[in-house]
Amino acid sequence: MNQLFNTVRTDLALEAREMLTKRVKEDIPGVLVETGEDEDAVITRVHISTPEAERVMGKAQGRYITIEAPGMRYKNTPLQQKIMNFLATELAALVDLPRNATVLIVGLGNWNVTPDALGPRATQKIVVTRHLQDMLSPELKGGVRSVCAISPGVLGITGMETTEIISGIVSRIKPSLVIAIDALAAASSHRVITTIQLANTGIHPGSGVGNKRFGLTQSSLGVPVIAIGVPTVVHASTIAMDTIDTLQEHAAFGRYFKSMANLSDQDRHTIVRQVLPDMLGDLMVTPKEVDRLIEDIAAVVAGGINQAMHPHIDYDNIHMYLH
Repeated sequence: MNQLFNTVRTDLALEAREMLTKRVKEDIPGVLVETGEDEDAVITRVHISTPEAERVMGKAQGRYITIEAPGMRYKNTPLQQKIMNFLATELAALVDLPRNATVLIVGLGNWNVTPDALGPRATQKIVVTRHLQDMLSPELKGGVRSVCAISPGVLGITGMETTEIISGIVSRIKPSLVIAIDALAAASSHRVITTIQLANTGIHPGSGVGNKRFGLTQSSLGVPVIAIGVPTVVHASTIAMDTIDTLQEHAAFGRYFKSMANLSDQDRHTIVRQVLPDMLGDLMVTPKEVDRLIEDIAAVVAGGINQAMHPHIDYDNIHMYLH
């Protein structure tokens, strides 16, 4: 089963489960799934509860929550606000955080590369309050947590591993929780910029694109780590597979692909990767309007975090309270 993950890269636990269940045609022991939906979004909660399930899934034991909303690719302010609310609710339920907790928000990624700039862009929109705790007005006392944020950059810019930087900050300010925001890689093109994943397992920067880095986890930092990510890229072979699947389902073209109908997913991906030129073999693809999409989804992610961290803030009048 693990061979499948050598050909299909994904950071989403939901996709890992989908690929496995499609392959083995049965539920995976130790993987519990709960799904809820409305007219705009689907929320899927995946709980990996055993070491064997962790091995088979290729994902650490823990809880993974996925919020999918295809409409997020379009400028839709009411939908964005709804997804912010969903994100805030799921984040608050994922960790039992006292009112007086200090939270460190970490925006991972390279701010010079748009598909990798989700973390830095979202961090810019976080309501930071750690430096204001002694100056908050009575209206906000008890309803605003101590929040600080940083975008540490990437190894190629700083010469330091992200874990080295964050470990130093954590040892100094001793937060109760770290929330890491990062761009992810998906195995399905329709999930790019339409999906938000929360996980209480921490994060390994760059893992979705095959770029292994030291992880930001409770083991490495000594405090709980919540990961929030959005897929911004897919592998070129994923697009090729999606195209073949779509053509197979289309009556006018289906007969040309009958020979591939009975092939396993692993065999189909092997064929596609062999056909793609070497220069496209590891190509990662992002939407052409990625600049606008990253800006929009960064606002959604930051808005959800802000609501979860500061539930008593009136965001329409926040500047009046903080200054």
